[in-house]
Amino acid sequence: VRRGTADMTQGPAMTREEAVQAVETGIELVRELKDKGYGLIGTGEMGIGNTTTSSALASVFLNRPPEQVTGRGAGLSSAGLERKIKAIETAIQVNKPDPADPLDVLSKVGGLDLAGLCGVFLGGAACRIPVLVDGFISSAAALTAARLCPAAVDYMLGSHASNEPAGRMVLEELGLNKIYQEVDLPLCPVLAEMEEIGVLVDRGALVEFGEMLSQGIDKVQAAIYELAGEEFNINSTQQLGRILFDQLGLPPVKKTKTGYSTNAEVLDKLRGKHPIIEQILDYRQLTKLKSTYVDGLGKVIGDDGRIHTCFQNTVTATGRLSSAEPNLQNIPIRTPLGAELRKMFVAGPGMTLVDADYSQIELRLLAHMAGDEKMIEAFRSGRDFHTVTAAQVFGVEPDQVSAEMRRSAKAVNFGIVYGISAFSLSQDIGVTVAEAKAYMDRYFATYPGVRAYMDHVVERAKADGYVSTLMGRRRWLPELKSSNFNTRSFGERVALNMPIQGTAADIIKLAMLRVRDRLKAEGLRGQLVLQVHDELIVECPEGETERVKNLLEREMEQVVELALPLIAEAHAGKSWAEAKG
Repeated sequence: VRRGTADMTQGPAMTREEAVQAVETGIELVRELKDKGYGLIGTGEMGIGNTTTSSALASVFLNRPPEQVTGRGAGLSSAGLERKIKAIETAIQVNKPDPADPLDVLSKVGGLDLAGLCGVFLGGAACRIPVLVDGFISSAAALTAARLCPAAVDYMLGSHASNEPAGRMVLEELGLNKIYQEVDLPLCPVLAEMEEIGVLVDRGALVEFGEMLSQGIDKVQAAIYELAGEEFNINSTQQLGRILFDQLGLPPVKKTKTGYSTNAEVLDKLRGKHPIIEQILDYRQLTKLKSTYVDGLGKVIGDDGRIHTCFQNTVTATGRLSSAEPNLQNIPIRTPLGAELRKMFVAGPGMTLVDADYSQIELRLLAHMAGDEKMIEAFRSGRDFHTVTAAQVFGVEPDQVSAEMRRSAKAVNFGIVYGISAFSLSQDIGVTVAEAKAYMDRYFATYPGVRAYMDHVVERAKADGYVSTLMGRRRWLPELKSSNFNTRSFGERVALNMPIQGTAADIIKLAMLRVRDRLKAEGLRGQLVLQVHDELIVECPEGETERVKNLLEREMEQVVELALPLIAEAHAGKSWAEAKG
């Protein structure tokens, strides 16, 4: 856990002394819980916690002084706490919880951070933390709700009639105890270690990259002004709309209440109609890279030269890990300039970065869960799956598959996982809706098990009200009962995607546990430093590189047993970009 009391003073009204006092006050509260036999591994949404209460918990149970465990988020400032209180007061006014009903208070007030069923203390062998049935809530929210309803404390601490922690009973009843005890809970200390280690950044290279972007921005801006015939605020939607549609006479694509829309979708449809469009798109890419990534990352590099992101264990609805302060999981890679950013993340002196990621894990999971023998065999063959699919869908030999055929097959393959429609597919690959529908029909004829699986998943979700991953993680889907067609359609797409994406998330979490434990068991100095969806990055001494590469591939591939092999590929380098291969 990497925290600093000074970060609590980000708000305008909290001094360092007040911050320390706030943590010490919280510690007294937590000691009362500890005296009653409660243990802790993590708290809050991340499993580590980013509130004053969470910091107090970490201080007590990790045996560290308050200065070393306080969170660095704005939520720790007095202004942030005031916002939390205001939000709770609003929830009370809107939801009108019954003060005599602990569950009602906890579900309507304590669950502000993630909309869920109820907030409880989970019972475990040595750990009880405030959670929702389908996710975590922050300890601050739970304890504030408890202050509003004292009975909620009794409920959370298991002192109701059965004297059994409510969370344990709920999890066992819903079949969620296994994934809680074997995945999410043991992952908390792994994430804490990764946060503490951080990832090294080449500050000098980042500054140089920023200067290059600034020069590019100036050049593109001048070109836009010349094409427009005047200077204007390119970042202003109204001014840009006037230039494009009134002055240059381009056909309007979409209008809003305030005027012309100039969003990315609109500009994409205007490609080729005027050279200014490409310049504007380049301008937006460059300014986004400069402000969000170069400037943003530069501000959060620590004194040790490393960035210490916050990994959030149970924030996403699918169970995927997310990253905040800063978000290192959305570093752009699709453009050459965006990919340059990965060069800024480097290994320390005498160290190297080893990057391993799963190959097409979601498609492999689709094959396994659908039980489609032809799809399973395609993966078992070891051939390029998109080429195999294209050959089967278009009725040609694999060596006759054109680049266009493969691209269409790839779009269908990944689109199916997300419940894509014929219309959306047509937009992705530039064909008519009828052609896209024909592609999809041939796809389902090739892999009939996939069609049957999709139909079954949606119907089961409508009957049960939720979908589950292979390991039992649930996502509730009230959208399926909505009277609104678009809302129901969204629920159906989620029902198709969540079991696959959620299972992939469960697998990578298990892989993180296995990799971390194996590194320690073999006495290696390598340590996990980053996780990005299906990708794990380890920083290790140069002499350990080959052992770590083999270890990552082995542990990631053997973490679960499926009807077809999981494939992980590891590469090494001095930077993240080089290690990505």
